[in-house]
Amino acid sequence: MPLPTSMTCIEIASPGGPDMLQPVKRPLPRPGSSEVLIRVAAAGVNRPDVFQRQGSYPPPPGASDIPGLEIAGEIVELGEAVSGLSIGQQVAALVAGGGYAEFCVAPAALCLPFPKGFTAVQAAALPETFFTVWHNVFQRGRLQAGESFLVHGGTSGIGTTAIQLAKTFGAKVFTTAGGPEKCQACREIGADRAIDYKSEDFVGVIAEETKGRGVDVILDMVGGDYLNRNIKSLAVDGRHVSIAFLNGAKADVNFLPVMLKRLILTGSTLRARSVADKAGIAAELRSKVWPFLDDGRLAPLIFSTFALDQASEAHRLMESSRHIGKIVLVL
Repeated sequence: MPLPTSMTCIEIASPGGPDMLQPVKRPLPRPGSSEVLIRVAAAGVNRPDVFQRQGSYPPPPGASDIPGLEIAGEIVELGEAVSGLSIGQQVAALVAGGGYAEFCVAPAALCLPFPKGFTAVQAAALPETFFTVWHNVFQRGRLQAGESFLVHGGTSGIGTTAIQLAKTFGAKVFTTAGGPEKCQACREIGADRAIDYKSEDFVGVIAEETKGRGVDVILDMVGGDYLNRNIKSLAVDGRHVSIAFLNGAKADVNFLPVMLKRLILTGSTLRARSVADKAGIAAELRSKVWPFLDDGRLAPLIFSTFALDQASEAHRLMESSRHIGKIVLVL
């Protein structure tokens, strides 16, 4: 069946609230030589999409202005230089934009097969969080079996992925979450200790649980005043990895404990990195993580799904922080 010449997608009419997400018609995108065109069955919703809608996270040069960083669906067209993929193949893909649409172009190197038995909704919930967690926790943070790990925001998409991956690879896992229900959800997916930040001080809990040693790796999405508290919670030779800063990008830091404990403070962003960089992450995910998805030992936690034209409602849910796990748009 021939492809249409246009598609429905979600456009950001202007920076602002969720109502700025509007369905529109646009011409069908076409893949470049090393890209594929995917008929989107489902698209993940992520916090960076909210920041883009608000006007604080513009797409990198050359990327689509349509929000959406992860998709799952069927390949319907191949670029002339693409090999190893085929028309009709079901893949999940990491993209730099364009996911909230009926069709989306993706780099061939960033396409991964559906894990065995996965639906499109489950597959669409993988790329953004799994690429982010694998790179930051295991490549940059160098988390090893037998070490201890703390992730803030344990019920977010990143948090639920980080808890499961760290536990699967043999770490002792701590997390913070807001309220008993969210803490229980974290424990159910593998957290050894879930700390209710509304009623507990995570610095004190970590000190008590580790007998004053601290944890080896912290994945932080909060920033601001959490940085010094995280430094207190790190063990000697600990690694602190920043990926977002919900409490602000700036902090006054006491570097004395950084020096005394020989800490590493690092961080990264994913979206603006080259396809070659991200392809390296994709290759490691396929060899080291996909087998755990194939055999059912790992699975994304899906909280809610919305139709494409309900993207504004999906963003309202994201901003409410009521969700536990991933939010996905279904086409």
